[in-house]
Amino acid sequence: MKARDARLRLAQNTGPLLALGVFVAMFGLFLYEHPRQISVNVLTTASNKAVVLALVAMAQTVPVLTRGLDLSVGSVMTMATCISSVLVNGSPGHIAFGVVVVLLAGLAAGAVNGAIVVIGRIQPIIATLATGAVYFGIALLLRPSPGGDVSEGLSNALTYATFGIPTTFLLLVGVLVFLWLPFRRSIVGRGCYAAGSAEGAAYMSGVAVGRSKIVAYMFAGLLSALAGLLLSLVALSGEASAPQGGAYTLNSIAAVVVGGSSLFGGSGGMVGSVIGAFVLRTIGDLLFVFDAPPLWQPLFEGVILLGAVSLGASRVLRIKNRLELFT
Repeated sequence: MKARDARLRLAQNTGPLLALGVFVAMFGLFLYEHPRQISVNVLTTASNKAVVLALVAMAQTVPVLTRGLDLSVGSVMTMATCISSVLVNGSPGHIAFGVVVVLLAGLAAGAVNGAIVVIGRIQPIIATLATGAVYFGIALLLRPSPGGDVSEGLSNALTYATFGIPTTFLLLVGVLVFLWLPFRRSIVGRGCYAAGSAEGAAYMSGVAVGRSKIVAYMFAGLLSALAGLLLSLVALSGEASAPQGGAYTLNSIAAVVVGGSSLFGGSGGMVGSVIGAFVLRTIGDLLFVFDAPPLWQPLFEGVILLGAVSLGASRVLRIKNRLELFT
């Protein structure tokens, strides 16, 4: 029985394990080819870039579990970055107030998304595409041109190393342990998985599907805002850039797929999405150390994404079409 359980767990985690293997190989090659090889500065720089995408990928994961897509995560992140560049400065009290406002803004944006999807009964892609434009408009109102001022003290505290470990990586681990694990084990978290697996059956079983979906989008908004806050601390400024937000949105979906989560819902988790985000970020680092043209990055990202999607679909391809039984 134990061997059977082990095989089942291995089958369930094939995607994340494959992504982890790819990341270890790619990042090892990056460190080997880097002029400074392994150093705290190199690891910290890589972590700062990867954790921002990882947080956005984590934000995308929860709606995906409910069989939805949130196309506003990049815009919420951009809005949070601009709010941070306005409020997260000054005295410690002002900084704390600004951080709370940034996170609450993301939470409110997620609540709006969830309400439109659940109460308005609009497809998640359409709803979040529309709200994403609104959030980007707010970002433009706050920061029509790049600039602003973000607390340098808070930036130094979160974007450098703590005991030789990148602080942003510790922040990411903290989010996984103190936010994701309790959420996944909660009634609402299990409801997200149930809604993505079979919404009708979940509803008939008494699962609060609507509430689970709204909380899923709120969680996505909160994590997107956290990513925007971190991005502002790395850049020490804010910028309303449509290409930047769009790139993070698309890469978040790619990271979710590379990490082994199913776009059909009900399967996957944030750990795999984090690994997928690290894989995608390492592509750019490898191109840098090998002096390859930056335009090659979309090519390699596309190849890796296609491979991940193909592996995820292999289980479906092994199942015969039921119509073949009647031919």
